[in-house]
Amino acid sequence: RACIGPDTERPATMMGPNAMLQPQIILLKDGTDTSQGKGQLISNINACQAVVDVIRTTLGPRGMDKLIHKEGQVTISNDGATLMKLLEIVHPAACTLVQISMSQDAEVGDGTTSVVLLAGEFLREAKPYIEEGVHPQVIIKAYREACQLAVKRIDELAIHLDTQDEAERRNMLEKSASTSLSSKLVSGCKDFFAKMVVDAVLCIDPQAGPDMIGMKKVQGGALQESMLVQGIAFKRTFSYAGFEQMTKQFDNPKIALLNIELELKAERDNAEVRISDVASYQKVVDAEWDIIYDKLAKIVASGANIVLSRLAIGDLATQYFADRGLFCAGRVQEDDLKRTSKATGAVLQTSVNDLNPGVLGTCETFEERQVGGERFNFFSGCPKATTCTLVLRGGAEQFIEEAERSLHDAIQNTRRLLKNPSVIAGGGAIEMELSAHLREHSRAIFGKQQLLISAFAKALEVIPRQVSANAGMDPTDVLNKLRMKHAQGGKWFGVDVIGCDVCDTFESFVWEATVMKRNALQAASEAACLILSV
Repeated sequence: RACIGPDTERPATMMGPNAMLQPQIILLKDGTDTSQGKGQLISNINACQAVVDVIRTTLGPRGMDKLIHKEGQVTISNDGATLMKLLEIVHPAACTLVQISMSQDAEVGDGTTSVVLLAGEFLREAKPYIEEGVHPQVIIKAYREACQLAVKRIDELAIHLDTQDEAERRNMLEKSASTSLSSKLVSGCKDFFAKMVVDAVLCIDPQAGPDMIGMKKVQGGALQESMLVQGIAFKRTFSYAGFEQMTKQFDNPKIALLNIELELKAERDNAEVRISDVASYQKVVDAEWDIIYDKLAKIVASGANIVLSRLAIGDLATQYFADRGLFCAGRVQEDDLKRTSKATGAVLQTSVNDLNPGVLGTCETFEERQVGGERFNFFSGCPKATTCTLVLRGGAEQFIEEAERSLHDAIQNTRRLLKNPSVIAGGGAIEMELSAHLREHSRAIFGKQQLLISAFAKALEVIPRQVSANAGMDPTDVLNKLRMKHAQGGKWFGVDVIGCDVCDTFESFVWEATVMKRNALQAASEAACLILSV
């Protein structure tokens, strides 16, 4: 016990015995950075802005392409989802934009650039309110309400075409596919490809997956030499001696699909055999030959005319089949085999011991034809499932790859439109109409919500603004004209990039699928709310 007398100086604080022994609380792993509050939110918004600025110039029919050079591979594209994937963005908040772009690509196929641009613009409009101290949850609530109003308005404006006849429906699909292709590298041949895309989508079963439409690229020739094959086509596989003597054309052939190697294997690869004399060695060799001849005889006896295998078919088997009037191809790609199986009804076999008519497929005609510098195998008139293959021609490899991506977007968009047959006008018309509608609505409410819904409405104008800027027009001038037209009741007025003015885009047949615009708005709004809530 300490005794404090009159001459002793009293300490300022009396510390208990355990005060200095309190352990330090470590919540996070050593080296973890933490950042929170308004500053971090602004930083996240700025990161998203940087991503948006990269792909901003690719929007619209006059959008520029981006060249990305990565690990020796050169990609030229203006497809939003492709660019976002190749950029390999590492910022955790900006990754959200990559994900919404990918989801838009998977769900609809088109509108991948628009969705990123809208999300970025929603954040840009929210930024001043965040800086002024408005709570993020207030902004999120207003944005969600504005998004619901916008989606409801889209459904009111959408023009449903499901009651119309076959010719009208085809016309609608072609117009929409043409709009989807107008912003791509192949826009010069958009009418040619729009017809091809619609033919491809209409010839397959609506319930079938997109994998029933195959795409093959052949370098050389002009883009207009691309063709649609009503059936399956794939490039001739690696072939051995004896291939040229094979029959290259069949009517109503029987098709066998195998996952077996039909060639002699060297003994040392598979097993160790100990022998005492030369005669024993000869027996081993004879047994190997007997095994492969037995396999080949069973295939021929099954009645198959065409033999396709995922593994190699050697020179002995090739010659054997050629002598007996069969056609064979080894090392066929897996996706081609799957499509052939679905279309012809053939079942992939891992053994030749039970090759009965039930596992063999058929088609109306088979032939091998020359396409450019390559030889292709064509299977047409497949009974089990309707399938088709697009054979794309073109000069540079990057050009054909971009054409493939463009057609993929148009095919996905057309398939969605076939399931939900309603369209709206493109060219920024629907965004301007939604913007005018939300501004009108915001005037009828009070408080912060009024300002925030108005900010959401202003953000929607980014699409017509960017489309006109990319076409070399004056965005301010174009937006003022559009606001005036929409205030006077011209609900389908959008940007006319050809005449460098504004026009009724519905009359000009710039049509977009309603489902694409609805999905883009909802995804962009959710992404903006997600980033604001962090």
